[in-house]
Amino acid sequence: MNAAMETGQEYRLTTAEIIYRLPDDPDRLQSFIWQKFDLAPDFPELSKFLDFWRNNIDGKLYSVKVGQGRTQARRFPHIVPASEGRH
Repeated sequence: MNAAMETGQEYRLTTAEIIYRLPDDPDRLQSFIWQKFDLAPDFPELSKFLDFWRNNIDGKLYSVKVGQGRTQARRFPHIVPASEGRH
């Protein structure tokens, strides 16, 4: 049993809006949306990604906004493409 299970924590879908400065024009901001299942409040997956960003991507981070779903992950029914005709 891992530490998250022992404390009753669950991995939930986490969305982060990452705002960063464009490397070639630092006065301009750009947004990037990141999503992955992660564990609050430490967000280890997001932390790894942000460490990767700081070490490998030229755009300097400006801000990070994090949201996390309160419900468990759901499965979505298979969607039939329109070309196959749905009646």
